[in-house]
Amino acid sequence: MNKSITTQIENKVATLTLNRPEVFNSFNREMALLLQNELDACEKNPEVRAIVITGSGKAFCAGQDLKEVTSPELNPGFKKILEEHYNPIIQRIRNIEKPVIAAVNGVAAGAGANIALACDVVVSSENASFIQAFSKIGLVPDSAGTFFLPRLIGFQKASALMMLGDKVSAAEAEKLGMVYKVVSSEIFSEEVNNIADTLANMPTKALGLTKRLLNNSMQNSLEEQLNLESKLQIESAQSEDYAEGVDAFVNKRKPNFKGN
Repeated sequence: MNKSITTQIENKVATLTLNRPEVFNSFNREMALLLQNELDACEKNPEVRAIVITGSGKAFCAGQDLKEVTSPELNPGFKKILEEHYNPIIQRIRNIEKPVIAAVNGVAAGAGANIALACDVVVSSENASFIQAFSKIGLVPDSAGTFFLPRLIGFQKASALMMLGDKVSAAEAEKLGMVYKVVSSEIFSEEVNNIADTLANMPTKALGLTKRLLNNSMQNSLEEQLNLESKLQIESAQSEDYAEGVDAFVNKRKPNFKGN
């Protein structure tokens, strides 16, 4: 039986592929727990300095597998699904102090869309689309969609997309600021690899501290954020990568960052 998450680590990049293509990579309990385990392993592995989450087949992720929640013998219940599946996934994506890239290769719906939006960099294939599908079946958005989407595209647009459940094309998602960039399907994998490789060879500690600053900016006052910037700037200035970056700049050579 194929694993519902496949992991490949190469050149300091871990690629986690949602691997249930027959159901458009929709989540069941097994896949949700396995993704958490793989993210934990990436966090602890010093050889991993960037993480890519993508999907196999035609879809990125269609959200929750409705077969699981409509089958009495399978249904874990929404409380368990949220508290043990999706919320921990979002928390891991945001708290891992390494860059996490969503490589959205196809449709991203419901929780699948919101997991992508929680990542640090979202790269979309021109064939991808994003759907806040919850209202179509009488549910509310979860997986931090109501947290990230209004911050990315504004309150009014996010409200309309969540209530109407409109499908957003990749081109429109880029125009709205929902994704970093859209790439043609022919060069999608190559571009994702280039971005991941770039991030994996940058000063990982500084990227992680930048991520921490962005997380805290969601609720900090200006004064609190300035104080945190000062604290983390001092911390980053004590890193080996800062010393390497400065030396490389002064000597006009390419820096060799080690991630610490």
